[in-house]
Amino acid sequence: MTTQYRPLSLMNELQRELSNFFPSRAVANFDSEEWSPAVDIAEEEDKYIIKADLPDLPGVKADDIKVTVENDVLTIKGERESEKREQSDHYKRIERFSGSFMRRFTLPEAANLAKIKAKTTDGVLELTVPKQAKAKAKPIEIKVDK
Repeated sequence: MTTQYRPLSLMNELQRELSNFFPSRAVANFDSEEWSPAVDIAEEEDKYIIKADLPDLPGVKADDIKVTVENDVLTIKGERESEKREQSDHYKRIERFSGSFMRRFTLPEAANLAKIKAKTTDGVLELTVPKQAKAKAKPIEIKVDK
C-alpha cells in the first residue's frame, strides 16, 4: 500500500485545535493540496515587473498557467496534473506536488491593464505591467462672473 508522506500534518492538527479558540485562521494549512508560488514585484520608472517562481512544478507548461485581470486584480493560476500510478508501481513515498496554485494582486491605478505581457523562462513566470502615461497638468483659467 502506498501512502503519501505529509511531513507537516502535525501542524494541521495544531491548526484544527487552535481554530476552536480563534475565529480566524491562526496557523496556515501546511498540508494543503493548494500551493502558492513565491513572487517578487519590482517597480521601474515606466513599468512594474512581477516574477513568480514555478520551479517546484516541473511539467507545468505555459498553457497550464492562466493570467487574468478583473477589476484591477491580477490573478495567476494553474494546475499540475498528478501522474497516474498503478498499485503495482510499488511507491514507498510520494512527495511531489500536484494540484492547483493561485496568486492575486491588486494593481495600482497607474497600471496599463491592456498592455500586460507574460512569458515563462527557466521555471519563472515574468509579467511586465506597463505604466500609463501621466497626463501633463496644465492650468485652466476659469472666468468668475460678477
